[in-house]
Amino acid sequence: MTPITLTSRAARRINEIMGSEPPGSMLRISVNGGGCSGFQYAFDIAQDRTADDLAVEQDGATVLVDPTSLPYMEGATIDFVNDLIGQSFKIENPQATASCGCGTSFSL
Repeated sequence: MTPITLTSRAARRINEIMGSEPPGSMLRISVNGGGCSGFQYAFDIAQDRTADDLAVEQDGATVLVDPTSLPYMEGATIDFVNDLIGQSFKIENPQATASCGCGTSFSL
């Protein structure tokens, strides 16, 4: 399995977001069916971590990925970008063969 990478920019932004959440909060990223390209990423704040979650940690930030979503995200890099269209988390997924213009959905 190729690991999932979390950039320091993404970790910094996650830490900022979690600063206003209850202690122990983590970012959960999952892959769901739907979106204009077939699959879409979902971002949620989680208080709990299951034994089979993958935890990616960087600079004090933790991202959880459930075992169902993990095969769709192998080798992905999670980044945070601040560009002309706004601020957002961006996932560079080497498995995605196509993605929509906004970058929130993809196909394999």
